Amino acid sequence: MAILRRVLLVLVVLFFAAAAATFAYLNPGEIGLNLAFIELESVAKPLAFTVTFALGWLFGLACAASALLKQVNVRRRMRRDLKAAESEVSSLRSLPLNDAD
Repeated sequence: MAILRRVLLVLVVLFFAAAAATFAYLNPGEIGLNLAFIELESVAKPLAFTVTFALGWLFGLACAASALLKQVNVRRRMRRDLKAAESEVSSLRSLPLNDAD
């Protein structure tokens, strides 16, 4: 099973490398970029797209990490509340029963 995962990972990496190489070959040339705080006169198109893709991926990763951390905090709080509820139930079970007469 681990070998199959590794083979699939290698195939995916090779696919994206081939796609990037094809994109770079089909889009020669340079473009100018104005990033509001800096202006770049000539940047290769594939480099500009690669950097944009990488920044978008990092932003998505940060958003996913934020959501994951929120879930971890919710689970931690729920475990704490469950432990308190179990403790309360345990203490209530040890109390003697009183008749309502």
